[in-house]
Amino acid sequence: MVYVTRKMHFSAAHRLFNPTFSHEKNDKIFDKCNNPMGHGHNYTMEVTVKGIPDPETGYVIDLKVLRDLIEDHIIEHVDHKHLNHDVSFLKGIIPTAENLAICFWSILESKITGGILHSIKLFESDANFVEYFGEPVSIPVYNTDATTVSEVAS
Repeated sequence: MVYVTRKMHFSAAHRLFNPTFSHEKNDKIFDKCNNPMGHGHNYTMEVTVKGIPDPETGYVIDLKVLRDLIEDHIIEHVDHKHLNHDVSFLKGIIPTAENLAICFWSILESKITGGILHSIKLFESDANFVEYFGEPVSIPVYNTDATTVSEVAS
């Protein structure tokens, strides 16, 4: 098996808070990340695809194709955006790095051909990152009256 990784970057703002929590509980759990105006990160995302190289091309996946998939389906929607307000596929989701990786996986998995999506690694900083391998996870989605209305499953 060969593992091929594409690294991409985007900048975005977000606010971490749970609308079902009190102001005090949100402050205690999310601390500075609960700033009502949000805060920003310069994210780095690594998308890894695994497979057997095609005997005619030597590719597991053409890295230009992988770059374009990530750009068109993720980066274009999140770069220089406020993740809580501007990104339709994140509406009602607490935009933690964990939840972002799960959502990005659900978007990319069916679009990758020639290989199998192996992992998404998302860095919020040089010191903090998450890595997701596609295990089934449900993410609560909240509506404006602070009730859980559904779940997103990977």
